[in-house]
Amino acid sequence: MKIAMAQMKMSANYNKNLKRSIEYINQAKDCDLLFFPEVQLSPFFAQYRSTELPLNIENYITELNGEEITIFRQLAKENEMYISPNFYVNDCGCKYDMSLMIDCDGQILGKSKMVNVENNKNFYEKDYYTPSEDGYKVYQTPLGNIGIVICYDRHFPESVKSCAKQSADLVIIPTANTLEEDMPFFEKEIQTLASENKVIIAMCNRVGAEDKMHFAGQSLIASPQGKTLLKADDREQLIIFEI
Repeated sequence: MKIAMAQMKMSANYNKNLKRSIEYINQAKDCDLLFFPEVQLSPFFAQYRSTELPLNIENYITELNGEEITIFRQLAKENEMYISPNFYVNDCGCKYDMSLMIDCDGQILGKSKMVNVENNKNFYEKDYYTPSEDGYKVYQTPLGNIGIVICYDRHFPESVKSCAKQSADLVIIPTANTLEEDMPFFEKEIQTLASENKVIIAMCNRVGAEDKMHFAGQSLIASPQGKTLLKADDREQLIIFEI
């Protein structure tokens, strides 16, 4: 399986982020699976408390029946690839940090929502995200069984363990990790989760400065033996790796 990760820099312009995402899909057209960092169509607004938000959050909400998701579905079908985008989604009146799994026929196999919502400095996510009601999910595909764990959830061992119990072969993790955080620790964490659960783990991060935060990149893939198979630098780029 040829996997692609879009290590993206986001702007405050929703449509610009959408256009950039589409460009990455077209660049990855020969791959089997492409996934993106956390909340890929917006700046990282969770760095602000909702009472101090300097932008209009309504401009960054994606609707499940919206044009953006239709575009992703069409491109998945045209390129015969699986795509897992991550959006700030309105679903039945609740807002979620949500990854979709779209198959190579353009059908949505399912929705994975963040389970554990963080509330720390620069990560005031409880102001914006509703916790998942249905836990961690694994999607059965001809490529293998693919689980999704969203950013902060990886700090909870039961996240990847739950995917492994559902026979996951690969777990993908969209993230928003910054240079101020302990990136060597995060790499060791992913290595340990992969080794303990005997799965491949691929983590895709944002890059670039956004107000007070600077996202680190350093997207990586770890083997079931706990070895780092790939580690990116801090540049915006499409990362392709065969597993």
